[in-house]
Amino acid sequence: MSGRLAVVGIGPGGPECLTPQALAALETSGTLVGYTRYLELLPPELLAGREVVSTGMTGEVERCNAALDRAQAGERVAVVSSGDAGVYGMAGLVLELAEARGALADVDIEMVPGIPAVVAAAAILGAPLMHDFACISLSDLLTPWGRIEERLDAAARADFVIALYNPRSRRRAGQLPRALEIIGAHRAPGTPLGLVRQAHRPDQSALVTTLGAFDPAAADMLSICIVGNSATRMVAPAAAPGPGAPRAARLLTPRGYAGKYDLTPSQTPRG
Repeated sequence: MSGRLAVVGIGPGGPECLTPQALAALETSGTLVGYTRYLELLPPELLAGREVVSTGMTGEVERCNAALDRAQAGERVAVVSSGDAGVYGMAGLVLELAEARGALADVDIEMVPGIPAVVAAAAILGAPLMHDFACISLSDLLTPWGRIEERLDAAARADFVIALYNPRSRRRAGQLPRALEIIGAHRAPGTPLGLVRQAHRPDQSALVTTLGAFDPAAADMLSICIVGNSATRMVAPAAAPGPGAPRAARLLTPRGYAGKYDLTPSQTPRG
C-alpha cells in the first residue's frame, strides 16, 4: 500500500505562523519526523498520540530515510522543517533520497509551504525586501566557502538586498565579518542593516543599524541578517511629545513608486 509523506514548513516558530495547510498535514499524520529543536516548536497537542522521530543537528539523512521507510510501509508521515521546507529545508533531501531508493512511484510526496524565516524577519524589520534580493547561507558545511564568497561578491556588485542565513556559530565566528567585508566593498558604511534573532519566538529581538556600525558578535545561528541595497533607508516616526519610548526605526527598500506616481499627501479631507 502506498503511504504519504508530507514535507511541512512550520514557519519561523510561533504557532500563529503555522498555516492551516501545514496544520492539516500534521494533524493527518501518524508519525512526525524532524530536528529535535523544531519539533519542540510545535504545539504539544500536535505531538500527543503520535510517534515522534527526532535527531540532532547533522541527522538529516537519518531522519529523512526513517520517514521514507514508514511511508513506503503505507504510513502517513510528516517531515518537519522550520520556515519553508524548500528554503534550506528538507524538501530537496527527501526528493533526492526517494529518487535514489526508486520510491517516487511508491510514495505520495507532498510539499507543504511555510512562512520562510527571511520573510518573517523582514516583516519585523519593516519592508527591506520590496525590491530584488538574494538569500545566501554562510554555512560551509555543504557548500565550499570559496563559492559562498563568489556569491556574496556577485550579489553585492549587482546591488541586491542580501539576506544572510546561518550567519555565525561558535565554529564559524570569522565568516560573518568576512561576508560583511565583501559586501562592504560595494556598499557604503551607512547602508542600513537589520538583524532579527528568534523571529516570532518568545525570545525575539531585532536590531536596526548600519553596515559600518554593526557588531557581528550580535548574530548567531538563530539569526537572519539583512543588508540593504543602495536605495534602502531607515524610516522612523517623529518623536512624540510626552512619556513613552520612541518607536524603533524600520528598514524600507523602495519599490520605485515615487518615480512613477505622486506620493505627496492629498490635501482633500477624508470623511
